[in-house]
Amino acid sequence: MTHPEQNWAECYTYKAAHIHSPRTIDEVQQIVRTSAKVKALGTRHSFNDIPDTPGDLISLRHLNQAISLDHDKQTVTIEAGMRYGELGRYLETEKFALPNLASLPHISVVGACATATHGSGDRNGNLATAVSAIEYIVADGSSVRFSRSDHPDVFDGVVVSLGALGIAKSITLDLVPSFAVRQDVYEGIPFETAITHFDEIMSGAYSTSMFTDWASPKINQTWRKRLTSTDDITEADPTFFGGSLAKRDLNPIKNASPKNCTTQTGIPGRWNERLNHFRMEFTPSVGEELQSEYLVPRRDAVEAILAVQTIADQIAPHVHLTEIRSIAADRMWLSTAYERDSIAIHFTWKKEWEAVHALMPQIEVLLAPYSPRPHWGKLFTVPAAHLHPRYPQLRAFRRLASSVDPDGKFRNDFLDRYIFSNED
Repeated sequence: MTHPEQNWAECYTYKAAHIHSPRTIDEVQQIVRTSAKVKALGTRHSFNDIPDTPGDLISLRHLNQAISLDHDKQTVTIEAGMRYGELGRYLETEKFALPNLASLPHISVVGACATATHGSGDRNGNLATAVSAIEYIVADGSSVRFSRSDHPDVFDGVVVSLGALGIAKSITLDLVPSFAVRQDVYEGIPFETAITHFDEIMSGAYSTSMFTDWASPKINQTWRKRLTSTDDITEADPTFFGGSLAKRDLNPIKNASPKNCTTQTGIPGRWNERLNHFRMEFTPSVGEELQSEYLVPRRDAVEAILAVQTIADQIAPHVHLTEIRSIAADRMWLSTAYERDSIAIHFTWKKEWEAVHALMPQIEVLLAPYSPRPHWGKLFTVPAAHLHPRYPQLRAFRRLASSVDPDGKFRNDFLDRYIFSNED
């Protein structure tokens, strides 16, 4: 069980003077009004200090009940503490869906969107691209609602906000009709084949994930999530670019139980039971881990992966696995996929701080020619001076944040270090 003062993986201890768990919006507003510095906590899945503050931390875990579905507009509005697993179950009963999900259903919707967290798919944008409106509790305790239709000039800066605008009260998401998905997993695609046919492999399904531990000359597993019907009983091809079809459910992490994972072997299931990798009712991923992730332009994917491979022998002893996925470009100012189709190279590290902190700068140097954008909620060492040119709308975001929170009540060390440093 996660300690109340630590993040989910128990690798970061919050420095806040107080951690609150309010049960009503009125309580949240009162805390915000009376705090000098305040931030929100979702499901504590960030691996760095992005949600921390020296003042008051507000856990939103109890604010996860209210749901309002608009059938005509095909939107849903939820409280800020709701997790994707909870929302997905509800939407499926109403025959609606979200077009994309992250690998973990355990994470909060608001927290995932605020950090540009993503699922996978050449034509699938990050999770924040489904947001059509968001309501914040701002510094004086009042509420301010932004929507795509009413605030077109700034809305692209509002959702992926890194917590700089206020405490989210509610969020509205665009929906699509429910759909079915099947997962087929292939083991052992030769690494060279995967690189040579990278675009074909990644684009050949609704969502594709390649997993490697860098210790083998093969891609350990390739997960293919394809749209289907619930009565699909067709057999998948026994081989795929030299990989063999798995006949049993697998966990992408070596020696980890497959019971934690969503059903594979081509058995059709609803979108909310297949697009994510892990099941809601089990501990996600490994638990004892660190994470870092870098998004590079899709056009540079092969070169970037080969660059990382040059130190595979150094990475392999310290990594559980690396996942490679694609994300469609979007227009959100601080999105890691802003205006560029992207490939994410995600590292799930063993909980070995010294080794990981020594390896990250090496990986970042190797990826530097491709202007990598690190996931905001994971571990990285890229200096702010290098990050700033990679976000063309950074100045616009600063102006937005300063207009909504002029006294910096929601600012913290992370924002000062990476967003507001070297202001001009």
